Amino acid sequence: MVGQGVLRECLRDERVEAVLVVGRSPVGTSHPKLREAVEQDLFALAPITGYDTCFFCLGVSSVGVAPEEYERITYQLTLSVARKLPADTTFVYVSGAGTDSTERGRVRWARVKGATENALARLPLRTFAFRPGYIQPLHGITSKTPLYRVLYRVAMPLYPVLKRLFPRAVTTTEDIGLAMLAVASSGYEKPILENTDITALARRDRPAGS
Repeated sequence: MVGQGVLRECLRDERVEAVLVVGRSPVGTSHPKLREAVEQDLFALAPITGYDTCFFCLGVSSVGVAPEEYERITYQLTLSVARKLPADTTFVYVSGAGTDSTERGRVRWARVKGATENALARLPLRTFAFRPGYIQPLHGITSKTPLYRVLYRVAMPLYPVLKRLFPRAVTTTEDIGLAMLAVASSGYEKPILENTDITALARRDRPAGS
């Protein structure tokens, strides 16, 4: 869902010259500056060159997933892809609110996310970790998880209320995409961006009239 959001903003942004989408299935979008690489085994990717930035949006919920499989996807796959990028590539990792940078907390998913952020920071890349809270999909973007699609449809009419009551914990797919492009273009003063940072960057980088 986050990947769909950042792809939309990349295709709309004149600063972006070319986009390569890597995933296990086609995205169903056609655009002159879009290329796709459909790979069933993302661990077997060849080195990726010719691009300035990697927006790593792949993820899986920890609910109903064995701990070993969650770590394999969240930690091992992320690092596997990152290590195949040239040095100094900007790598934007979608983490999550509540991630545990100490790697010692009681919540397993938060420890794994924290370990992933820490391992990425040790690579010769320009890494940033995004920690969004609740994400409202916009512009027809949907989650691939059936349960989440239902929940988001229910929550959509309540989004203005949620935004007003919890402004520090709520964002949208559009805001995340805009903030990612802002970081790719100009960097940021810290490597970990919380929900408030994402919102502020999106507001600053939003095109006039958007």
